[in-house]
Amino acid sequence: MDAGRIRKNWHWIAAIVLVLVFFARMVDIRPGGDPRPVGGTAEIEALAERDDLNVIFVLIDTLRADRLGSWGYERDTSPTIDKLAATGIRFARHLAQSSWTKCSMASLWASLYPARTGVTRFDHAVSEEATLPAEIFKAAGYQTTAIYRNGWVDANFGFSQGFDVYHNPRPRPLLPSERRDNPTLRVDGTDMGAIDASASFLRAYGDQKFFLYVHLMDVHEYVYDEQSAIFGDTYSDIYDQAILRLDRILDMLIRAVWDDPELASRTVIVIASDHGEGFGERGLEGHARTVYPEVTEVPFVIALPFRLEQGIAIDSRTQNIDVWPTLLDLLGLPPLVPSDGRSLEPEILAASRGEAYAVPESIGFAHLDQTWGRRGEPPQPQIAATYGDYRLVVTNEPTPREELFDRRGDEFETKDVIDLHPALAAELREHWARYMESKPPWSEGAPSIEIDEMKLNQLRALGYSLP
Repeated sequence: MDAGRIRKNWHWIAAIVLVLVFFARMVDIRPGGDPRPVGGTAEIEALAERDDLNVIFVLIDTLRADRLGSWGYERDTSPTIDKLAATGIRFARHLAQSSWTKCSMASLWASLYPARTGVTRFDHAVSEEATLPAEIFKAAGYQTTAIYRNGWVDANFGFSQGFDVYHNPRPRPLLPSERRDNPTLRVDGTDMGAIDASASFLRAYGDQKFFLYVHLMDVHEYVYDEQSAIFGDTYSDIYDQAILRLDRILDMLIRAVWDDPELASRTVIVIASDHGEGFGERGLEGHARTVYPEVTEVPFVIALPFRLEQGIAIDSRTQNIDVWPTLLDLLGLPPLVPSDGRSLEPEILAASRGEAYAVPESIGFAHLDQTWGRRGEPPQPQIAATYGDYRLVVTNEPTPREELFDRRGDEFETKDVIDLHPALAAELREHWARYMESKPPWSEGAPSIEIDEMKLNQLRALGYSLP
């Protein structure tokens, strides 16, 4: 176009440029970019009025929060999760209710503390009387599907309630470039099988209203590959490498949604975890042994069907029992009843407006029966009661003790300060005692089921000692 024609049509050219700039601001049109429109407080409030939303709930087994960049970790382990957190809602101090998958997941799904689900030992199951989120989604007309790789959430333990499809995908073998360096584990397959199954589900049901639960296990199994082998060769290094590889796999799932801008604009993606992993902070490694922060502080991120220009960070104490009260409230669906958790929507909306919010003072609990896998042995519960920056850990057996930690100036909570705060310790002890007296709300409590030897061997392959 010559200079004369440009001058003659300058107003049309300027208008086109302005439209393109506006569109580029609203939607990232670059290859591999984020196609979601920009949203804010009004769009968050309007979620409950929409009838076109999907939910993908991704549970990353054994993921501790402080190993992610968005939680301040110095290593670049989690660019995909960090991107979701930076444009969504991140819960910075989030407590899992146990360090063992079945106990923790029962609390997460039912929104009840372990003493109230009753699921604390290897043969316990979620009561059929419980109402789980998938049942609420199904009643609201959603296609409900689960794709999982951890045997502790098998259907026989009661976790399939409300799902149209509850699927453990066929193992996909390790590639020559992949390694698994957790010596206690002998589980076949990788999370790529779950990702493939999820992609197939999206192709089949992406035009319908759906709830998809994807439970990933490669971090639990320390699976990494040549591309992620950049941190070192200690178990802690390999764990970080497994997170980096998993984060790349997670991006494949995100891309399966975001490659379709229309699907992206109506899909909520949630990232959560059941527990963390210890690396000798107290002379112990692994999980399902204690309730200290390294195994109970986990991530929780909500990526909305629109991106927030400035992500929301909730810094108050939240818990896994709050996950489904929050999500169901945001989506305008019926609540879980009964529930020990609370909806975090008021905090989210206040933060999105830049307003202060008076967080209700509450005690949070994490619970592990230290004899959960030993048939015939009496329970030996270890309980953590958290309040603000404090955590009281009560251990009854084999060595009775109480410890009080203050995370201010002691990030990993390794210094016992109980002698400095006797009144606070006494108050938390009272809450602990009331918690220990609580019972399941169902007539039969948590049923115990028979587990055959084949199933026990599958669970032993996860690295657990079982009878």
